[in-house]
Amino acid sequence: MIAGRSSTGGFTLLDVVVALAIVSAALVSLLSLGNRSVAVHDRLRHITQATLLAQQKMAETEVSSRQGRLERTVQSGVFTAPFADYRWRLEFSATPLPSVIVATVTVAWGNESKNEAVDVSSFLF
Repeated sequence: MIAGRSSTGGFTLLDVVVALAIVSAALVSLLSLGNRSVAVHDRLRHITQATLLAQQKMAETEVSSRQGRLERTVQSGVFTAPFADYRWRLEFSATPLPSVIVATVTVAWGNESKNEAVDVSSFLF
C-alpha cells in the first residue's frame, strides 16, 4: 500500500459528475426525440384526415357529374363539425378531349402557405 492512500474502492466526485453529465445528455436527446415524434404523428394525422375528406368530396363530385347536376365552376367551403378545421376547394380544368375534364379537390388545414394541403384529382366524363 502506498502511504497516504486508502484501500477503499469507490467513485470519486469527478466520476459521479461525468456520469450524470452523460445521463442528462442522453435524457435530453430522448425527450427531444419524443417531442419530434408527437409533432410528426400530428402532421400525419392531419394528412390522413385531409386525404379521406378529399376522397369523400371527390366521390360526391363524381356522383353529381354522372347525374348531370355538376356545376363546373370553382367551388369552395368548409367541412362540418368535427372537421371544421378543414376547408375544401373544387376546381376544373380542360383536357385535350372535349368530353373529359379534370376535377381537383384540395383540402387544406392551418396555413396553406406552409403546404398544409392535400390534392386529389380525377377525370370526369
